[in-house]
Amino acid sequence: MVNEAGDTEKESLTVVRDDFWASTSNKQLNFVQHVKTLLEINGRAAIVVPDNVLFEGGAGEAIRKRLLRECGIHTLLRLPTGVFYAQGVKANVLFFDRKEASETPWTKTLWIYDLRTNRHFTLKTNPLGRSDLDDFISCYNPENRHDRTETDRFRPFAYEDLIHRDKTSLDIFWLRDESLEDSENLPDPAVLAAEIVEDLQAALDQFSLIATDLAGSTDSDD
Repeated sequence: MVNEAGDTEKESLTVVRDDFWASTSNKQLNFVQHVKTLLEINGRAAIVVPDNVLFEGGAGEAIRKRLLRECGIHTLLRLPTGVFYAQGVKANVLFFDRKEASETPWTKTLWIYDLRTNRHFTLKTNPLGRSDLDDFISCYNPENRHDRTETDRFRPFAYEDLIHRDKTSLDIFWLRDESLEDSENLPDPAVLAAEIVEDLQAALDQFSLIATDLAGSTDSDD
């Protein structure tokens, strides 16, 4: 888009809806709000969100506060970085239930499982397998998620503590990242090399798609 001064500006679409808690151009935050509107009372959701949904200020803070208050957010799974390695996305799975109107917050305790710190996965050389989720499922305790046990990777955080965090950030971690302190814990050089190749190949694939789109756009203009 070109403004009155003749400068090119990046167009940003801010979504404004009466049933949304906040107006924002952040697609991920709008997705969270949209999912909430689709749920019936006591409906359950588990959605994949990038890290910025957990800590972004402004609209992000407003949405997290309303989500904590008006929905029962009970579990957050911090996924390992290698799951979406090609896109370079650090992601999480957020579990919550929609509730009816209430004077008191519905979220009482948020349990966070850290499947990221000191865990190393890639899309090809060391992909995340079903068995890697066994401990999380055991901790989640789907038979009765109100009866849970704290472990090194699974910790509870009370609503009052969450609401008083800076920007109501849910980007919480407590495990020591051993790779930052001990070079001996770095992955094998062959694994690192394979990851670099994957990353470069993913970048080349993206550039190829862009080049194809540009070529198609040029042809249509002719």
